[in-house]
Amino acid sequence: MEKFMIAYHTDVGIKKKTNQDSLLLKGIAKDKEEILLAVLCDGMGGMVKGELASATVIHAFSDWFEKTYTQKGSLWSADEIKGQWQVLLEQVNELLMNHGQDAQIQLGTTVTALLLCSSGEYLIGHVGDTRIYQINPKITQMTEDHTFIAREIRRGNMTPEQAAGDSRRNVLLQCIGVNKFFEPQYISGTFKNGDSVLLCSDGFRHEVTETELYEELRSADNEQEMKGKLVKLVELNKQRQETDNITAIWLKLI
Repeated sequence: MEKFMIAYHTDVGIKKKTNQDSLLLKGIAKDKEEILLAVLCDGMGGMVKGELASATVIHAFSDWFEKTYTQKGSLWSADEIKGQWQVLLEQVNELLMNHGQDAQIQLGTTVTALLLCSSGEYLIGHVGDTRIYQINPKITQMTEDHTFIAREIRRGNMTPEQAAGDSRRNVLLQCIGVNKFFEPQYISGTFKNGDSVLLCSDGFRHEVTETELYEELRSADNEQEMKGKLVKLVELNKQRQETDNITAIWLKLI
């Protein structure tokens, strides 16, 4: 695509046998704009269970983009897309819950989706603790972690320093596929030319600081350089003994 620079990298990590992270990148030219859909899911439930959960959400977003979004003659509004995504997530949630009950297993997944136009307009839909960061001129976490420790920090019961070493840092309060109730976070707005957007699973940022992320990702001249920087950060996480799967998608408006 001409209006975006795009890079991604995913790694099974140093411990797990299966990569339960799943990602999606799809684009289209429409109404004189380029439109990009990026989705990242981090499955849970062990082995094929988590892989199945994350892949199911990815397939649902892929079908929506190809069969619904691209078929309309003009651009959808953010409110229309939000409504469609809500229905999509509710349907997938019910599908995964029913499968889990039938197979007597528990499986689930986070989901962070970004629909981005070359004009800079965007819509984010988010459940769980995968994240979206905006980079330029500083790094800003846009999504809210739906985790126990994030809730405790917001309530003032825990400091970020205490949270960093807490054994409950991976305890999710919301995900897709486990409970009937979930409340996605939706964010809409406009990025500027030159802004970067990072989608990442929690394995990508547990063992590195936001400062380290910013210093590595604040600039890149081409997609090859972007890819190299993502690989470098993934390897740094592994060197620091991150045990989870590690995935990131990096987009830049040009």
